[in-house]
Amino acid sequence: MNSRSQDQRSRPAKPATIHGCALSGDLVGLQRLLRDNPSLLNERNPVMAQTPLHVSAGHNRTEIVKFLLDWQGTDKVEMEAKNMYGETPLHMAAKNGCNEAAQLLLACGATVEARANNGMTPLHLAVWYSLRAEEFLTVKTLLEYNADCSAKDDEGMTPLNHLSQGPGTEKLRELLLWHLEEQRKQRAIEACSETKAKMDELEKELSNIVGLNDLKVQLRKWAKGMLLDEKRRSLGLHVGRRRPPHMAFLGNPGTGKTMVARILGKLLHMVGILPTDKVTEVQRTDLVGEFVGHTGPKTRRKIKEAEGGILFVDEAYRLIPMQKSDDKDYGLEALEEIMSVMDSGKIVVIFAGYCEPMKRVIASNEGFCRRVTKFFQFNDFNSEELAQILHIKMNNLAEDSLLYGFMLHPDCCIKALAALIERETTEKQRKETNGGLVDTMLVNARENLDLRLSFDCMDTEELLTITLVDLEAGLQQLTQ
Repeated sequence: MNSRSQDQRSRPAKPATIHGCALSGDLVGLQRLLRDNPSLLNERNPVMAQTPLHVSAGHNRTEIVKFLLDWQGTDKVEMEAKNMYGETPLHMAAKNGCNEAAQLLLACGATVEARANNGMTPLHLAVWYSLRAEEFLTVKTLLEYNADCSAKDDEGMTPLNHLSQGPGTEKLRELLLWHLEEQRKQRAIEACSETKAKMDELEKELSNIVGLNDLKVQLRKWAKGMLLDEKRRSLGLHVGRRRPPHMAFLGNPGTGKTMVARILGKLLHMVGILPTDKVTEVQRTDLVGEFVGHTGPKTRRKIKEAEGGILFVDEAYRLIPMQKSDDKDYGLEALEEIMSVMDSGKIVVIFAGYCEPMKRVIASNEGFCRRVTKFFQFNDFNSEELAQILHIKMNNLAEDSLLYGFMLHPDCCIKALAALIERETTEKQRKETNGGLVDTMLVNARENLDLRLSFDCMDTEELLTITLVDLEAGLQQLTQ
């Protein structure tokens, strides 16, 4: 025996490591190490930064994998831990064709669409392995867990794109193509279901808008178009994004312009045009400064605040001086600041105000009509529409509403309310106040209910019921 062999025999054996046990499949050794030091459960090895689960999954040591997944200690095994390449234990099982290990991981909830640093999913890597080994059991397992056949890595390649044209790939190609088509069908079904739910939500919101039929038609068109685009993209089709719909709302106070803007914010967020549903309401005083150099920064702050949602410019005509010779007015500067961001796609702007004065805004900037493509007329409400608004308000009372908890007497049908409003108000009064008439009428009606009730009243329904008598008194108080 030579001296080298004697040295090797006399040298003490290296102590087993947890990664070594995971690699060799030494379950007893691994159990002993974890019993002595449970913190080794998710220990990273040098260089590759792999956990014991990475190593055992990548070598199909199923007993080790199962033991680690079932570990009942204080810490839990990290199923989504990533090595230096961003690969999870499932990636390791997929890239080495370790089908049994992959099945164990997936059954315990491993993320089938986990991404490595290069954007590859486990299915990408399983396809690579199949090309070398000419078997695709792991591919089948991943597909059983609905691995996305259309997922793209950082180079824009899907698992199918990685298939070569050589012999032996036909069956694998057929398998991937079949699952790809099935996944497209499933996405189409899900998209239809989501689209219907969103359209139902829109219709619910539109039911709270009285009149404005042209606007409702336009909102439905937008919603349907946007949701169809959503469906097209879910099927893998590439379509261009729509331009943000800047608008002008024309009409008297109380005709619902602000309320519609808030509903529009929800709609545009729902169909994906805007990332938020917030509506930032501003007037001249929020935008225009008193001195040279103040208006630009002041307006830009409000624009920044509204980013991702709607900027609602109420009484927008006040930005434009009535006399062109008024060179001390900075409203035009504020308007130009707003116009400068309208092509960015980061914001939707709604200009609102009386019809006639708004003509000054339209004429003040040659790019206005190019950017503001939709004009909606908010007509004054008639008596029946005001009665409908009253019913909608009473059926949708928020907890912070003064009327929360109250209800209308059955006699207060829309027909009876319309007749009452027609009888107790003039056309001029209705035109001047519109929806504001309903709010004041209800507040006055509650006060009248309080006035006519006795402290001895114990009838809970009577304590909360507003009658036609109360509403008539509320209107009379208003008109006086």
